[in-house]
Amino acid sequence: MSTTTLFGVCGAILFGLGLYGFIVNPQPLRKILAFNLIGSGIFLLFGVVARRGAAAGMAVDPVPHALVITGIVVAFSATALAVALLLRLYASTGQATLDALEPKQPSSPPES
Repeated sequence: MSTTTLFGVCGAILFGLGLYGFIVNPQPLRKILAFNLIGSGIFLLFGVVARRGAAAGMAVDPVPHALVITGIVVAFSATALAVALLLRLYASTGQATLDALEPKQPSSPPES
């Protein structure tokens, strides 16, 4: 098995594990981590595609590498935003899950 194939299989496994975790886990923090696994698998697959093109005798294309670097920066900032929102949710409700949140009913005015 060549290293390119091994990296491709690892990227597909990362993507699959992330997708499974994103679907199965109801906790928001675990969903954020699963989303990062999906992104890491995609970045690895982009790198494999760029390497296979260079190994096939084509000119080295810098676009996939630039996309991966840009994607890493965007994924980091999106993760930071998601964690900040999760911390804000925890600070305002006292819990970090979305399951038990019930909308507040407007209180009726006191009867006099």
